[in-house]
Amino acid sequence: MDNIILEMRGITKTFPGVKALDNVNLKVREGEIHALVGENGAGKSTLMKVLSGVYPAGSYDGEIHYDNQIRNFSTISDSEHIGIIIIHQELALVPLLSIAENIFLGNEIATNGVINWKQTFSRTQELLNKVGLRESPSARITDIGIGKQQLVEIAKALSKKVRLLILDEPTASLNETDSDALLKLLVEFRKQGMTSIIISHKLNEIKKVADKITIIRDGGTVETLDCHNEDISEDRIIKGMVGRDMEDRYPPRNPKIGETLLEVKNWNVFHQHHRDRQFLHDVNFTVRAGEVVGIAGLMGAGRTETAMSVFGKSWGHKITGDVFMHGKPVDVSTIPRAIAVGLAYVTEDRKHLGLVLNNNIMHNTTLANLDGVASTGVIDERKEREVATGYRTKLRIRSHSIYQEAVNLSGGNQQKVVLSKWLFTSPEVLILDEPTRGIDVGAKYEIYTIINQLAAEGKGILMISSEMPELLGTCDRIYVMNEGRIVAELSRDEASQESIMRAIMRSGEKH
Repeated sequence: MDNIILEMRGITKTFPGVKALDNVNLKVREGEIHALVGENGAGKSTLMKVLSGVYPAGSYDGEIHYDNQIRNFSTISDSEHIGIIIIHQELALVPLLSIAENIFLGNEIATNGVINWKQTFSRTQELLNKVGLRESPSARITDIGIGKQQLVEIAKALSKKVRLLILDEPTASLNETDSDALLKLLVEFRKQGMTSIIISHKLNEIKKVADKITIIRDGGTVETLDCHNEDISEDRIIKGMVGRDMEDRYPPRNPKIGETLLEVKNWNVFHQHHRDRQFLHDVNFTVRAGEVVGIAGLMGAGRTETAMSVFGKSWGHKITGDVFMHGKPVDVSTIPRAIAVGLAYVTEDRKHLGLVLNNNIMHNTTLANLDGVASTGVIDERKEREVATGYRTKLRIRSHSIYQEAVNLSGGNQQKVVLSKWLFTSPEVLILDEPTRGIDVGAKYEIYTIINQLAAEGKGILMISSEMPELLGTCDRIYVMNEGRIVAELSRDEASQESIMRAIMRSGEKH
């Protein structure tokens, strides 16, 4: 294990307004399992996308050395050709095709353009045996569980003669049994000389299998730990992941918290697509007047799914549980009914689900409450202009007029338009899902100020964020979610980045 198979030197990747990677260095030895850890948004997945050619050479600064040669990958095919295979967290399988068809999709066993199905199924069976999957090559992907789908992805990688396997959160959606099976498979591959890079938040799993752990924070390399030469505790890793200083980036507030507005009890939801898999388990939470309540958790923990399922049951199926407003049961079975009882939901995906981008500010602002600007079923343009102008002034939306199209606004101003749209429905409880994602620091401060103003007006705020400092800087109380469950409730005084991460890691060991 003395041979360096991969070295990434000084990798810097910039998106408009954001430096995602800043002079990152990574060195991986042949035949080792190398873990890459860090908070959401630290740059782990971006670094692996640079390595695999998702972000092509020329779109970043720095060098990739693989097998002692400088490599410039223009496409994923270029990296796959020399044995670098990445398996993304969102599996790239076609649900209605068979296992065999998925494994050889784009890499068909064919002669003169005609697929040799006998050889395809025979080779698939060999690969399934290697990964320990007892399924027929003809089974459809949609008919097997997520753990087995993960093994199909690995079998697909093996079909391409993988030498360096990159797995992005491979166990995020798996139960303990499936996770253990996957980790044992990686250990077996290591014995055979394969090199793996694993991105994971489950530190107990990483400690089981990793030879080295590289910590990335805020787009930069913090350190690489050798698991064989030192005793590395989870607290040590967590400190490296979250060890940045808190900056004064949040406006001060003096909360005046009142009665309970929203209460959700025994909320159970089955997955939207994998309809036999329960995704949310007995979720309970409350939001009070004047209170900002946070939901922390890793990607896939169930935060967005909780919000969407409560807001008009717009995600999931076979939903059970009760919702109360002011202590009285309410019907939230459709989005109009959820709005009618005083709920609003600001989506994390403003470009696709929050706005009609080719429409102007005025029309976007009134879209969720057209009755509020209509008389006898006909929209009153004067009233619509007044409403849009009022919110443009109140939320300080920077635009040349209310007729400017949303697509031409900055991210921060787009988010203010989405907020305007939902504030015009007069909600009592506002659910904010990643309200500052993709916007600059100045615009974030303005969004935080708006949140404080809404709380001061007596509204309840339920805020989902992947940025722990953001939750700590804005929330009065924080629920921690993991694997579809509420695993901790922390007061403002109890909450810290370490306590949140510890709650997540410990709950992951139980389930």
